Amino acid sequence: MDEDRLNENRVDVICQHSRDGEVIPLRLRVCDEEGELHAYTIRSYRNLSGRGAYTAADGTYITDRLLVFDCHIQVLGRIRTVRLYFDKVRNLWAMTV
Repeated sequence: MDEDRLNENRVDVICQHSRDGEVIPLRLRVCDEEGELHAYTIRSYRNLSGRGAYTAADGTYITDRLLVFDCHIQVLGRIRTVRLYFDKVRNLWAMTV
């Protein structure tokens, strides 16, 4: 994900680090158009990292610098899939829907 796009889609994430060094996303918080914060618990996730360099369906160029997670969250009673990116160099989280 280029740096401009990463900055535009930044989110707050609470994560856990396992003793094996694995990053586990637990909760995320996003700001809507009115500036209101909304927090969501991550119901399940799939780590898509470590597959080499490629361009994802949302146009994000993935490298070994990014951790990539497909996550399920509940929004207004419905399960939605979001993609989280963690830039390991800049310590920033970003999200695409």
